[in-house]
Amino acid sequence: MNPARYKKNFDRVIEELRTFAYSYLEKYSPSKQQLRTYLLKKILTRQKAFLNKKNAVDMVDEIIGSLETKSLISDKYYSESKSKTFLKRGYSLNKIRYSLIKKGVEDKYINNVISKIQQNYPDSDFFSAIKLCKRKRIGPIREESNRKLFYKKDMSILARSGFNYETSKKVLDLSKKDYKKLLGLL
Repeated sequence: MNPARYKKNFDRVIEELRTFAYSYLEKYSPSKQQLRTYLLKKILTRQKAFLNKKNAVDMVDEIIGSLETKSLISDKYYSESKSKTFLKRGYSLNKIRYSLIKKGVEDKYINNVISKIQQNYPDSDFFSAIKLCKRKRIGPIREESNRKLFYKKDMSILARSGFNYETSKKVLDLSKKDYKKLLGLL
Protein backbone atom coordinates (compact mmCIF):
# COMPACT_ATOMS: atom_id res chain seq x y z
CA MET A 1 0.00 0.00 0.00
CA ASN A 2 1.52 3.27 -1.10
CA PRO A 3 0.51 6.12 1.30
CA ALA A 4 1.54 8.85 -1.16
CA ARG A 5 -0.98 7.57 -3.70
CA TYR A 6 -3.81 7.58 -1.15
CA LYS A 7 -2.93 11.07 0.14
CA LYS A 8 -4.20 12.63 -3.11
CA ASN A 9 -7.42 10.64 -2.89
CA PHE A 10 -7.82 11.53 0.78
CA ASP A 11 -7.54 15.28 0.07
CA ARG A 12 -9.95 14.93 -2.85
CA VAL A 13 -12.48 13.08 -0.69
CA ILE A 14 -12.25 15.69 2.08
CA GLU A 15 -12.80 18.50 -0.41
CA GLU A 16 -15.71 16.63 -2.00
CA LEU A 17 -17.33 16.09 1.40
CA ARG A 18 -16.98 19.77 2.28
CA THR A 19 -18.70 20.64 -0.99
CA PHE A 20 -21.52 18.21 -0.18
CA ALA A 21 -21.82 19.66 3.33
CA TYR A 22 -22.01 23.26 2.07
CA SER A 23 -24.60 22.42 -0.57
CA TYR A 24 -26.67 20.51 2.00
CA LEU A 25 -26.49 23.45 4.41
CA GLU A 26 -27.60 25.82 1.66
CA LYS A 27 -30.62 23.72 0.84
CA TYR A 28 -31.69 22.56 4.33
CA SER A 29 -31.26 23.63 7.92
CA PRO A 30 -30.10 20.33 9.43
CA SER A 31 -29.03 19.26 12.89
CA LYS A 32 -25.52 17.89 13.33
CA GLN A 33 -26.83 14.33 13.33
CA GLN A 34 -28.74 14.82 10.09
CA LEU A 35 -25.64 16.26 8.39
CA ARG A 36 -23.48 13.45 9.77
CA THR A 37 -25.87 10.81 8.40
CA TYR A 38 -26.01 12.51 5.00
CA LEU A 39 -22.22 12.78 4.69
CA LEU A 40 -21.67 9.20 5.84
CA LYS A 41 -24.09 7.94 3.22
CA LYS A 42 -22.33 9.98 0.56
CA ILE A 43 -18.85 8.83 1.49
CA LEU A 44 -19.73 5.18 1.90
CA THR A 45 -21.51 4.99 -1.45
CA ARG A 46 -18.89 6.91 -3.44
CA GLN A 47 -15.56 5.96 -1.87
CA LYS A 48 -15.81 2.28 -1.03
CA ALA A 49 -12.45 1.40 -2.55
CA PHE A 50 -9.94 2.73 -0.07
CA LEU A 51 -11.85 3.84 3.02
CA ASN A 52 -12.99 1.83 5.97
CA LYS A 53 -15.90 2.95 8.13
CA LYS A 54 -13.74 4.28 10.97
CA ASN A 55 -11.80 6.58 8.66
CA ALA A 56 -15.06 7.75 7.10
CA VAL A 57 -16.55 8.59 10.50
CA ASP A 58 -13.37 10.45 11.50
CA MET A 59 -13.42 12.50 8.30
CA VAL A 60 -17.08 13.38 8.71
CA ASP A 61 -16.55 14.36 12.36
CA GLU A 62 -13.64 16.59 11.32
CA ILE A 63 -15.79 18.36 8.73
CA ILE A 64 -18.68 18.82 11.18
CA GLY A 65 -16.25 20.15 13.78
CA SER A 66 -14.90 22.71 11.32
CA LEU A 67 -18.44 23.76 10.40
CA GLU A 68 -19.24 24.14 14.09
CA THR A 69 -16.23 26.37 14.71
CA LYS A 70 -17.31 28.54 11.78
CA SER A 71 -20.80 28.71 13.36
CA LEU A 72 -22.45 27.30 10.26
CA ILE A 73 -24.14 24.53 12.21
CA SER A 74 -25.33 24.46 15.81
CA ASP A 75 -27.75 22.18 17.60
CA LYS A 76 -28.59 24.94 20.07
CA TYR A 77 -29.87 27.30 17.38
CA TYR A 78 -31.43 24.43 15.45
CA SER A 79 -33.46 23.34 18.49
CA GLU A 80 -34.57 26.92 19.22
CA SER A 81 -35.71 27.62 15.67
CA LYS A 82 -37.45 24.27 15.23
CA SER A 83 -39.25 24.56 18.55
CA LYS A 84 -40.59 28.01 17.60
CA THR A 85 -41.80 26.63 14.29
CA PHE A 86 -43.41 23.62 15.95
CA LEU A 87 -45.08 25.81 18.56
CA LYS A 88 -46.61 28.01 15.85
CA ARG A 89 -47.95 24.89 14.12
CA GLY A 90 -49.71 23.76 17.28
CA TYR A 91 -47.40 20.98 18.46
CA SER A 92 -47.55 19.91 22.10
CA LEU A 93 -44.45 20.05 24.27
CA ASN A 94 -44.24 16.26 24.15
CA LYS A 95 -44.33 16.24 20.37
CA ILE A 96 -41.70 19.02 20.18
CA ARG A 97 -39.44 17.01 22.51
CA TYR A 98 -39.92 13.82 20.50
CA SER A 99 -39.30 15.58 17.18
CA LEU A 100 -36.03 17.06 18.42
CA ILE A 101 -34.92 13.71 19.83
CA LYS A 102 -35.68 12.12 16.47
CA LYS A 103 -33.46 14.69 14.74
CA GLY A 104 -30.52 13.78 16.98
CA VAL A 105 -30.38 16.94 19.11
CA GLU A 106 -28.65 16.57 22.48
CA ASP A 107 -30.80 16.34 25.61
CA LYS A 108 -29.36 19.47 27.22
CA TYR A 109 -30.53 21.62 24.30
CA ILE A 110 -33.95 19.97 24.27
CA ASN A 111 -34.47 20.47 28.00
CA ASN A 112 -33.30 24.08 27.72
CA VAL A 113 -35.75 24.83 24.90
CA ILE A 114 -38.69 23.12 26.64
CA SER A 115 -38.02 25.02 29.89
CA LYS A 116 -37.85 28.33 27.95
CA ILE A 117 -41.20 27.59 26.32
CA GLN A 118 -42.76 26.72 29.68
CA GLN A 119 -41.45 29.96 31.22
CA ASN A 120 -42.50 32.23 28.35
CA TYR A 121 -45.81 30.50 27.55
CA PRO A 122 -47.24 28.82 30.66
CA ASP A 123 -50.36 27.56 28.83
CA SER A 124 -48.59 26.61 25.61
CA ASP A 125 -50.16 23.14 25.43
CA PHE A 126 -53.66 24.54 25.85
CA PHE A 127 -53.24 27.10 23.06
CA SER A 128 -51.48 24.55 20.85
CA ALA A 129 -54.44 22.20 21.30
CA ILE A 130 -56.76 25.03 20.23
CA LYS A 131 -54.63 25.59 17.11
CA LEU A 132 -54.78 21.88 16.35
CA CYS A 133 -58.56 21.87 16.74
CA LYS A 134 -58.79 24.71 14.28
CA ARG A 135 -56.49 23.03 11.78
CA LYS A 136 -58.14 19.60 12.04
CA ARG A 137 -61.66 21.04 12.42
CA ILE A 138 -62.39 19.05 15.55
CA GLY A 139 -63.76 19.75 19.00
CA PRO A 140 -65.45 23.13 19.45
CA ILE A 141 -65.57 23.75 15.70
CA ARG A 142 -67.92 20.82 15.12
CA GLU A 143 -71.67 21.32 15.12
CA GLU A 144 -73.30 20.78 18.51
CA SER A 145 -75.20 17.75 17.26
CA ASN A 146 -71.97 15.98 16.19
CA ARG A 147 -69.73 16.88 19.15
CA LYS A 148 -70.84 14.02 21.40
CA LEU A 149 -70.71 11.59 18.53
CA PHE A 150 -67.09 12.45 17.67
CA TYR A 151 -65.84 13.11 21.21
CA LYS A 152 -63.76 9.92 21.44
CA LYS A 153 -62.30 10.43 17.99
CA ASP A 154 -61.35 14.04 18.80
CA MET A 155 -59.84 12.95 22.11
CA SER A 156 -57.72 10.34 20.34
CA ILE A 157 -56.51 12.88 17.76
CA LEU A 158 -55.36 15.16 20.56
CA ALA A 159 -53.75 12.25 22.42
CA ARG A 160 -51.79 11.17 19.35
CA SER A 161 -50.58 14.75 19.04
CA GLY A 162 -49.06 14.52 22.51
CA PHE A 163 -51.60 16.37 24.64
CA ASN A 164 -52.47 15.00 28.06
CA TYR A 165 -55.98 14.03 29.11
CA GLU A 166 -56.73 17.15 31.17
CA THR A 167 -55.71 19.54 28.38
CA SER A 168 -57.67 17.58 25.78
CA LYS A 169 -60.76 17.46 27.95
CA LYS A 170 -60.52 21.19 28.71
CA VAL A 171 -60.29 22.07 25.00
CA LEU A 172 -63.03 19.70 23.87
CA ASP A 173 -65.43 20.97 26.55
CA LEU A 174 -65.15 24.59 25.41
CA SER A 175 -68.25 26.24 24.05
CA LYS A 176 -68.16 27.79 20.58
CA LYS A 177 -68.36 31.26 22.09
CA ASP A 178 -65.37 30.71 24.38
CA TYR A 179 -63.46 29.02 21.59
CA LYS A 180 -63.91 32.01 19.28
CA LYS A 181 -62.73 34.36 22.05
CA LEU A 182 -59.61 32.26 22.53
CA LEU A 183 -58.97 32.18 18.79
CA GLY A 184 -59.06 35.98 18.88
CA LEU A 185 -56.20 35.92 21.40
CA LEU A 186 -54.02 33.84 19.11
